[in-house]
Amino acid sequence: MRIDYRQHVEIVGPMRGLSRAVREGPLDPILVELVKVRASQLNGCAHCLEMHTKDARALGESDDRLHLLAAWRDAPLFSERERAALLWCEELTLLAERNVPDETYDAVRAVFTEDELCHLTLAIVTINAWNRFAVGFRAPVGDYEPRVHEVEAKP
Repeated sequence: MRIDYRQHVEIVGPMRGLSRAVREGPLDPILVELVKVRASQLNGCAHCLEMHTKDARALGESDDRLHLLAAWRDAPLFSERERAALLWCEELTLLAERNVPDETYDAVRAVFTEDELCHLTLAIVTINAWNRFAVGFRAPVGDYEPRVHEVEAKP
């Protein structure tokens, strides 16, 4: 690891606050984990891929869906809501390469309420920020254990 950014509480504290706001929001935890995995795939973040695939499994997500997540458009295993979330995730994660078209917004907005879409956007913004810390500072891979108490499914 180049820098152990986790030791910089003035940085990690606010980041954890964003993560907590996502966790306490209205979105299904499995949907949030799918978005975190997809953004981490796009950003090439091995650390976050390890973390969020393990967290998704701890919530009951299947290996099949996790293996097919990179090809979600062609895999029939994802719901309309999950597809909309993954589309929004890709558009915002790859923002520098494209502009979010109105058609995309309209399709996503048809599935998510205003509040849910704001929380989904926060989830995407937050995982992209974590990816940049982990990739930039070469966070270690291989020893993550899911924190089940932090990823428990909502009632």
